[in-house]
Amino acid sequence: MKNTTGNKTIWITIVAAFLIIILAMAGWICKVYMYDPIGKEKACIYLTPDLPADSVSMQLSQYIPEVTAKRVATLMEYMGYGTTGHERCGYYELSPQLSIYKAARKLTAGSETPIRFTFNNLRTKEQLIERIGDVFYMDTDTISALLSDPSVCASYGFDTTTIIAMFIPDTYEFYWTVSPRRFLDRMHYYYKLYWNDDRKRLANEAGLSPLEVSILASIVEEETAKADEMPIVAGLYINRLRRGMLLQADPTVKYAVGDFSLRRILNKHLATDSPYNTYLYAGLPPSPIRIPSKTASEAVLHYTHHNYLYMCAKDDLSGYHAFACTLSEHNRNAAKYHAALNKRNIK
Repeated sequence: MKNTTGNKTIWITIVAAFLIIILAMAGWICKVYMYDPIGKEKACIYLTPDLPADSVSMQLSQYIPEVTAKRVATLMEYMGYGTTGHERCGYYELSPQLSIYKAARKLTAGSETPIRFTFNNLRTKEQLIERIGDVFYMDTDTISALLSDPSVCASYGFDTTTIIAMFIPDTYEFYWTVSPRRFLDRMHYYYKLYWNDDRKRLANEAGLSPLEVSILASIVEEETAKADEMPIVAGLYINRLRRGMLLQADPTVKYAVGDFSLRRILNKHLATDSPYNTYLYAGLPPSPIRIPSKTASEAVLHYTHHNYLYMCAKDDLSGYHAFACTLSEHNRNAAKYHAALNKRNIK
């Protein structure tokens, strides 16, 4: 008689052992893919069109273990990454607490992370375009063409030279993949937010339009790097404007010449025929000579009321200025300054 009971016991043992192994493997897979954190630091990933999964793995391996990075990339492929119509171009930040599954899911779902765009201390439109190109996934030739297109600039209330006044230096949030036109639309939105009713009122009280505030602020900022002095400088130029005097602002001459590194303004520079040369042409120049900071714009809006009409760098070369109400007083200040330059052999 065959030992059927013994055979059954063996099979039950084999099946039980097999199930235990399967369950153990399933538990391990579930733990590794669903619960274990991917690493110890935030991962910053840039996905571009047609970027293969192994390139994603290479980016990830800069932040998390290589084996984990490969698992994320493999799971992304199972989720459809790389297939037609499933491109997820963008910038993504992955928290170290995310599991492999959640990391792969985020990268394939298109849940982009906004980036912070900060700009300041820029003079020209070209520098602005370069800064945009350094930060965003966009064609700089396209943004350059838009900022040089009269109809595009006019749609925002500017021309191709004044358009830089639309950019208020600050920190903003965008998606890395923002389109050039969408980017400009948002910057115009932020421009309108800045120019609220209170600021428009202050500009009007100073006898200036918002654009003219930006133009004057750009001159003020080139004249002094001292924030506490900016309202005084702004008040001086407003005094000259109201009296119909030439502004005679040295920074506008530097702009006209095309050389902001000039330490001394000579007669040959003053003779430069340009609408930006405020020694030759009355009033404000046609556009800002730099992208003015908020500090400079606020200095114009909250300018200091005084009787100064002249200014000259102090002879201690501290960066501050000596102010004067009369030309004779100004000439004495200027003589001291030029003597200081000569003493230091500054040309």
